[in-house]
Amino acid sequence: MSIYVGNLSYDVTQEDLNEVFTEYGEVKRVHIPTDRETGRMRGFAFVEMTSDSQEETAIETLDGAEWMGRTLKVNKARERENRRGGSFNGGGRGNARY
Repeated sequence: MSIYVGNLSYDVTQEDLNEVFTEYGEVKRVHIPTDRETGRMRGFAFVEMTSDSQEETAIETLDGAEWMGRTLKVNKARERENRRGGSFNGGGRGNARY
């Protein structure tokens, strides 16, 4: 499982998130997505921990908590949606002719 952490300060670092989540167990990975054009972080991150119970405790405790001047949105991350669309091979129309 992976944890979604939203409404983050743009100044947050991987070390900051690691420090906060380590209070609830062992952190396996922290990923902070950045904008392709600007390189600036996008205001959210993903955290993976070593057990589901540790992740559940972190979610329950940190969702709605204030940190670095922001109210955190913390929940179970959803699978990434397929963003293909608008092309001849994507977009859900298959190989239909029109």
